[in-house]
Order: sequence, then C-alpha cells, then structure tokens
Amino acid sequence: MRATFAMLTFGICSVMLSGPAAADMKMVSGFPLNFTYTEEIAKPFIAKVKTATAGRVSIALSGPDAVPTFEQFQPVQAGVFQLLFTHPAYHSGTTAVGLAIDAIAVDPEKRRTAGIIDYIDAHYRKHGLKLIAAPATGSKGFRYFLREPITKSPGFEGRKVRGTVSYHPMIRALGGAPVNMAGGEIYTALQKGVIDGAAWGLTGAKDFKWYEVAKYYVDPVFGQVGVMIFMNLQAWNGLSKEDRAAIEAEARKLEIASLARYDELAKRELEDLKKLGMIQTAFLPQDASRLEALWEEGVWQVAVDKSKVDAEGLRALARKAGMTR
Repeated sequence: MRATFAMLTFGICSVMLSGPAAADMKMVSGFPLNFTYTEEIAKPFIAKVKTATAGRVSIALSGPDAVPTFEQFQPVQAGVFQLLFTHPAYHSGTTAVGLAIDAIAVDPEKRRTAGIIDYIDAHYRKHGLKLIAAPATGSKGFRYFLREPITKSPGFEGRKVRGTVSYHPMIRALGGAPVNMAGGEIYTALQKGVIDGAAWGLTGAKDFKWYEVAKYYVDPVFGQVGVMIFMNLQAWNGLSKEDRAAIEAEARKLEIASLARYDELAKRELEDLKKLGMIQTAFLPQDASRLEALWEEGVWQVAVDKSKVDAEGLRALARKAGMTR
C-alpha cells in the first residue's frame, strides 16, 4: 500500500515538474512548401513557436499536395490539421470577412490597437478557428502580369485575367473577365492562353517562373496582401496559458517583421524579373488613378455580399480608425 502511494505521489510530482504537456500539431499551407510565403512566413513562425514554447509546441508542415488550396478550411475546422496558413480569399465560399484585411491599411500595431485583429478573430471563432497572425507581405500588395502590353483604356478589355474573388470586381471594372484558380495552375493557363494575365502579390511570380509565359509586369501596384495563420479553436483552447501567450507574442513579431522583409523581397524580385526579360507595361492615367479605389471598393463588395453583418461591422471599425475608405 505504501509502495503504491509512493509511486502515485512520484507520478503526480513528475507531471507537475514537467510543465505543460507537449503538443504535436500539423499545419497545412495554401502555398507550395518552396514558395516565398511559406519559406518566409510559415516556416520561420513554426521554428520560433517551437523555441518560444521550449519545444512543447511542434508543428509539421504540409502543402497543397496534401489538401488542395481551396479545400483546406474544413479539414482545419474538423481538426484533421490544427493550423492553416492561407490567404482568406481561398475560403471565401465559407466566409469573406478575412479577405477584407486587404482593404485595410498596413499598420500591424494599429490593426491590433484599433481592434481590427480582435474583430476578425471573433468572427472566425464562430467557425471554430482562432486567428493567430495576419502578416502583410509588404507596404503594397499586388500587381498584374500579362502576356501582351496594355495599349488602351480600359486596360483589360477583351482579356481573361486570373484573380481570386477579391480581384473580380476590379478586373470587371477594367474591362476584363475574371478567372478563379490557384497559384500553382497559373503557369500552364498562361502558357496555353487559357488566361491572358494574372493578378498576384509583389513576390512569387519569379518562383512560379511566369517570366517564361508572360512577358509584361504591370504598373502601378496597388492594395496590400494579408495572409493569415489560423488554429483550430479546440486545439488552441487545449494549450496552456503560457504557450498561448508565447504564440501570440511571436505572432505580433511576425506581423511587424514581415512588412520590411517583404518590401525588400519585392524590390529584389522586380530587379530579377527585369533581368529575366520581363518588360513594364502600365495602365493609362485614367485607369491608373482609380486602381486603389477600385481595389478597396471591390474587396469590401465581396466581403459584404458574402458576410454582410460582420463585414459591415469590420468596415465601420476600420473607417473609424482611418484605415479604409
């Protein structure tokens, strides 16, 4: 009896001394594992979380080969994967509130102090997810890439242009026909003439080798890209208070660091694309002057059409902070 009690006491003390339980988690990325967003955001974040939690939270990473880009939201809701690294436009069929971040000014600290991140987090909690981080990929976000130069206004008249739903109102306003497809499908579509151009962020076209199938990059650039890291809410709640605090601290650092990092990467990529033979083409002044307004209004239109009440609430909050139209 004494031996049994002693063993039980030893076991309890061992658990207490060992600290919070370890958590082996799986993250699925909407981008290929060798793509810039995964390399510069997801992988460093995984490493920093492991260090910050003294190894208690370790994360294994999978890409679109495990689950297609547009089909990743539900498996994370269900807990098949505990984390999701994505652009929220990729799950706009479920909710479009997250994609509205691309119409909100890039200022990581102000986004948090103004309650923007907390508001979006509260929305996703209704869907069983916790918003961990919303890093922007630079001060400016997007540009178009085309097979043929722009020669008239509107610049996309008669062209089929790839873009997730966030771009669709803008592409239509510029005379084009939007085509929705994942990043990994764009090269072949450009090569075969299925599309005449593609919208993308300021980094990544080089990785995808679009310079081989689209000769022109388009100015001016516009908007901002807000990729996001989510965690299954049950998995989040199962972590210790200490580990949740450590992860949130790393998330804030990531949001600040990615801004400057991606400004530099975008500069380098444009230089490289020029060396690889890409040529500038530009919207005519009457179109160039309205790109920002077209982008913001289009993003909000998509968000409100799909998720009216919460999207309108987010826009009101961002307007109050002076961070959107």
